[in-house]
Amino acid sequence: MTEEKAVDKTVCPHCGHKMKKWKVPPESTWTNEYHWICFNDDCPYYRKGWKWMEEKYEQRASYRHSYNPETGQTGPIPVWSPNALKSGILEEDEDGTERNSET
Repeated sequence: MTEEKAVDKTVCPHCGHKMKKWKVPPESTWTNEYHWICFNDDCPYYRKGWKWMEEKYEQRASYRHSYNPETGQTGPIPVWSPNALKSGILEEDEDGTERNSET
């Protein structure tokens, strides 16, 4: 019997960086409070996405790797600029309190 190693889905499989907790907007259809998103601007998935979206869809956009902890699903989340969605990053203070990274 082979033992399956648990995969940490909060680590980006494309670059190996720890993803950041991102607050789901209240007007979205997602029912959970947050997702995990790779905000590493050097991630090859994100970097290659700009060219791929331009070639396939003639759009100036890319995508970042995301993980929905409620459903377990992983996949792309679209971004329209390098700073898109970054205002929703949740940081944790030493006491465990979550706050937006821009506050």
